[in-house]
Amino acid sequence: MKDPELVVYAGPMFAGKTTRMIMDLDRAVRQGRKVIAFKPSIDMRYGRDEIVTHNDKRFPAHEVSSGIELLKYLTDDDEVYDTVALDEMFMVPGSASALKWLFAHGMNVIVATLDLSHSGQAFDEVKEILPFATKVEKLAAVCAVTGRDAYYTYMKDDGDGEQIRVGGDELYEPRCWGQHPGIKTIGD
Repeated sequence: MKDPELVVYAGPMFAGKTTRMIMDLDRAVRQGRKVIAFKPSIDMRYGRDEIVTHNDKRFPAHEVSSGIELLKYLTDDDEVYDTVALDEMFMVPGSASALKWLFAHGMNVIVATLDLSHSGQAFDEVKEILPFATKVEKLAAVCAVTGRDAYYTYMKDDGDGEQIRVGGDELYEPRCWGQHPGIKTIGD
């Protein structure tokens, strides 16, 4: 029997994190594994019952607003799963604890998430889960200004100090190190 995996796809907006996660889920389904996916209930950009990429790849999913709700869904369901996925993990409070618990009990876990806010702050859920990951891929997008690799998300308006606002290219764009004003001020 193979050890369980905890896979994290992290990076800025438009880096292909969800696409990579869906590819892993499709493969798991073809391997005959029992798969279930979740998405944050606050993310209604493309619908309520699917994870959807910016280029329209889709996978069925259940909405959750917390890690406790995710665990409750799994314990209330009569199915037994061996793989669980969560898109936009940073939007789901308590998700790191829930996913670590599932991993510790032998379940494969796959996560797609922003790792940093638009202001360059690491999200708590991501900080909590990364040390337990068996695989971490930091993905790059294409900088909207220079075309170079972009590892940071830039918010086009001031955001009123909010660290989490659901949106797409109308609100965010990927930026490289030299084109993200907040990156050079981290640690100040």
